[in-house]
Amino acid sequence: QVRLKESGGGLAQTGGSLRLSCVVSGRAASTYVMGWFRQAPGKERDTVASISWNGGRTYYSDSVKGRFTISRDNANNVMYLQMNSLKPEDTAVYYCAANEKTLARAPNAYDIWGQGTQVTVSS
Repeated sequence: QVRLKESGGGLAQTGGSLRLSCVVSGRAASTYVMGWFRQAPGKERDTVASISWNGGRTYYSDSVKGRFTISRDNANNVMYLQMNSLKPEDTAVYYCAANEKTLARAPNAYDIWGQGTQVTVSS
């Protein structure tokens, strides 16, 4: 059974940086398209970024483009999200997710999810 585990969340100041990691276990990460999503209190889960099986293609939401970088290391079954120039509106629970079929943007295209990691950005 494949599992995803996020880490790296925490508290950062406006303008600061954090790096999230998502470790894949139970199956090779290269099997999956993967993505990062976030959900703030009282809001729907939104797409942050997604990355193709070999990392050759990426997608970013307009709200994070130029500030966040998604990457993956299939040899070590890990995906990353480097978050720079953080803003208070980036505060949310961040989830990693995976699917085998398509480099999709919408959260409902992903069927394997981690438990999430909290990111809080203070003003």
